[in-house]
Amino acid sequence: MSDNGSNQVEAKRLSMALKLSVPTLDSPEAANSLKQTILTSEPDAKVEVDVESKTVTVESKASEATFKQLITAAGHTIA
Repeated sequence: MSDNGSNQVEAKRLSMALKLSVPTLDSPEAANSLKQTILTSEPDAKVEVDVESKTVTVESKASEATFKQLITAAGHTIA
């Protein structure tokens, strides 16, 4: 039973890469603002925001739902 517990702890340490399409990204200022919003909540996340392709790529231990909530709370739409 202790093996299952250690596996669960190990799973929590793994980072998750997530790429989301955010069609409302329309300027470098909006991209920077969104990046700062994400980093305020998840300071250990690696965040890349690409205005041209309108994508946000995040690598973090936090869940996909967390980032979707942050993006929509910042006033953006996820496609």
